[in-house]
Amino acid sequence: AGSAAAFAPSSMMKTSSTSLKAAEDLVGALPPVGFFDPLGFAEKADENTMKRYREAELTHGRVSMLAVIGFLVGEKVEGSSFLFDASIKGPAISHLGQVPEGFWAILLIAIGATEQFRAEKGWVDPSEVPVDQPGLLKADYVAGDLGFDPLGLKPEDPEEFMIMQTKELQNGRLAMLAAAGFLAQELADGKGIVEHLQSM
Repeated sequence: AGSAAAFAPSSMMKTSSTSLKAAEDLVGALPPVGFFDPLGFAEKADENTMKRYREAELTHGRVSMLAVIGFLVGEKVEGSSFLFDASIKGPAISHLGQVPEGFWAILLIAIGATEQFRAEKGWVDPSEVPVDQPGLLKADYVAGDLGFDPLGLKPEDPEEFMIMQTKELQNGRLAMLAAAGFLAQELADGKGIVEHLQSM
């Protein structure tokens, strides 16, 4: 990789080192590992691409945190929930296939509305984006900051905000691993996660 870099245009090398430095300063890099990028995505990314990566990481982390809660709660309240006449049973990976068809329409509308709101908040209107910069985020947009804080938890102090962002990222990363583990375990033996925990 080093010898190939010698033949790269200087502007490309400058952009790469600048984006790598910006990536190393991103929230979420903690000791002892620091900035963790074993596949070298940051080396090939410009600043906007790094913002998109962070937006994707936050979004997937948030969805995974909800998924982990859904796995545990959905299986724990099995047979006793007021939802769907308490008829949803078995491992969580089989629950979506058991819900009535009308639920899918509600779910699709809710996800679509959320994604539309997120796109309008963070992305530049596609009609105003140069052809060579698809998915351009707004310059003043902080990845993941959708302005949704009904409990008023967002700190005013920038340093405290960075600490909270790091906590969210770490919890999201853990949740992504946990959700993947839950899926793999339930696919492997057809037993629910709660059932596994109770049999320990």
